[in-house]
Amino acid sequence: MIQRLSHVTIYVDDQDVAFDFYVNKLGFEVRTDNRMEGFRWLTVGPKGQPDLEIVLMPLGNPMMKPEVAGMLKTLVKEGALGAGVMETGDVQKTYDDLVAKGVEFTQPPTDRFYGIEALMKDPFGNWFSVTQRKPH
Repeated sequence: MIQRLSHVTIYVDDQDVAFDFYVNKLGFEVRTDNRMEGFRWLTVGPKGQPDLEIVLMPLGNPMMKPEVAGMLKTLVKEGALGAGVMETGDVQKTYDDLVAKGVEFTQPPTDRFYGIEALMKDPFGNWFSVTQRKPH
C-alpha cells in the first residue's frame, strides 16, 4: 500500500536560477544537491515539511528526448502547467514579502470559497496557488 508522496517534479530551464528562486526568494531549504554522471540532482522543500522533496528537474535531462524537452519547455513557458498549491498562514504578508523580493504574481490575494489565494509564477512559467485556507 502506498503510504505517502515523497517527491514531486517541477521542470526548470536553469537549475542555478531555480536554486536562487526556490531557496533565496521562497526560503526553501536544499534537501539534495549532487552531481552524477553529468546530471545534477537538486531537490528543495519547505522548512516545515521535511518529508517532501521538490525535484528541480532540468528540461532536456538525459532521460528526455530533445523534441520532448522543447515541447515541455514551451508548455512551461506559456504557463500551461500549474505546479501546485503552497499554503501559508498569512497570504497578504507572504505576498508582500515575495513581491518585495521580485517574485512575479499574476493575481493578488483574492477571497475564494476555500480561502484567500494569490497566483505566483516561478522564473520559468510554472505557476502556483499561494493559499491561506479558511478555518474549518
